Amino acid sequence: MRLLTPTDFKRVFQKPSRVADRQFTVLARASVSDSPARLGLAIAKKQARRAVDRNRLKRLIRETFRHQQAALAGYDFVVMTRTTGRGADNERLRASLQRLFMKAIEANQRG
Repeated sequence: MRLLTPTDFKRVFQKPSRVADRQFTVLARASVSDSPARLGLAIAKKQARRAVDRNRLKRLIRETFRHQQAALAGYDFVVMTRTTGRGADNERLRASLQRLFMKAIEANQRG
């Protein structure tokens, strides 16, 4: 359940609902059909220099997404990290992502 092609990413980046906090920026867009939720990751080296930090963030984002996937159906998401995200503990990052996924859906429904 991932965004894989450049076309998928481009579609989400064109007119997203954007929500952010200190750790992440989440872009969301309703998918073209009532498909399961899909996730794309944009983890820049500028934000997390070491590969171990980038991989930790990716694992955590995917795990959090999997646990909420049923509630997120019908949307495509792209998650981008911020510099402050790599130093935070896992529980804070999970809570942040859960909150941002729900806020992104609400923002998308509003308009």
